[in-house]
Amino acid sequence: MRMSTSIRVTDETKRMLESLKREEETFDELLERLAQKEKPIDIGAWGEEKADRARAAVERSRESFER
Repeated sequence: MRMSTSIRVTDETKRMLESLKREEETFDELLERLAQKEKPIDIGAWGEEKADRARAAVERSRESFER
């Protein structure tokens, strides 16, 4: 048996959620789908060398905006 929880949202938030909800989809299914899209990337998915190159690229990008 699944437990249930009530979540209070404003009318505006409910309208936004309804606009994202698929036909025949429950609000529980909608929220689960949205939550899955926002899962963080796996830490350590890159090797150290690739991570260092990515950090350097981010730093170069930030420096280019400071000019």
